[in-house]
Amino acid sequence: MNLSYRNKKKINFSKMHGLGNDFIIINCIKNSFFLSSSTIKKLSNRHTGIGFDQLLLVEKSNNVAFDFHYRIFNSNGNEVEQCGNGARCFGLFLLLKGLTNKKKICVSTKTKPLIIEFISHNMIKVNMNEPDFTYYKLLLSNIILNNKFSITLIDENLICSLVSIGNPHCVIKVECIKNAPVKIIGKNIEKNSIFPKKINVGFMQVVNKNYIKLRVYERDVGETQSCGSGACAAVAIGIAQKILSNNVEVELLGGKLIIQWKGFGYPLYMIGPAELIYDGYIHI
Repeated sequence: MNLSYRNKKKINFSKMHGLGNDFIIINCIKNSFFLSSSTIKKLSNRHTGIGFDQLLLVEKSNNVAFDFHYRIFNSNGNEVEQCGNGARCFGLFLLLKGLTNKKKICVSTKTKPLIIEFISHNMIKVNMNEPDFTYYKLLLSNIILNNKFSITLIDENLICSLVSIGNPHCVIKVECIKNAPVKIIGKNIEKNSIFPKKINVGFMQVVNKNYIKLRVYERDVGETQSCGSGACAAVAIGIAQKILSNNVEVELLGGKLIIQWKGFGYPLYMIGPAELIYDGYIHI
């Protein structure tokens, strides 16, 4: 063994992706450990590390009502509240590693619990809870537009709709997703001072009431191939504004998701694939 590894801990991980949104997942149920922000940054580097959008940790829940606890860290080391694509990969990881044999599990997160249901070998349905529009009404009551859950940003020329899917989202409707200035506007809005914890920014092209195209600039990450919670946010906004049906196919750069929501008073569901890329280990 290389002498430099003698005092380091070996940690097994799985590299997974949900429509190109990629993760490493680590089982911390029996052996908990601390990864610093700087370590996570090094591991996430696509040239000198493993490369990933988020790090997901599987932990034991302290509450008997939950099967597991689900933690999410962005590639810059910041812990965040929610990740929809990650939830599907989290569920598949549990199944592949023999950590559960249930058809449906309930996991706790930093905010709301999630229910993960296994449909087929890699198709997973997640109950993402009811979208939350109330937080923004309280925070931005002076600039909310009536019944549209929207504000104006960037010289009052850009209408942005707001919703929380356990994490904050801003959704902008565009005529053509291909030409949308995702990086420029996304970066500008992500760090706007009215969002103290930053915000994810989605660019939505409505093709028809049952089909949208979407690109997402994720906070602390940049544009990703796919964003599950971003797809949920875009559809929730569209349904709340009565421009989308209750069952919508969302086309992202990395593939498609199905989002289902009956409207206010009901939970929102996300259905899509998850894939294992490879298993590996690191020394920390």
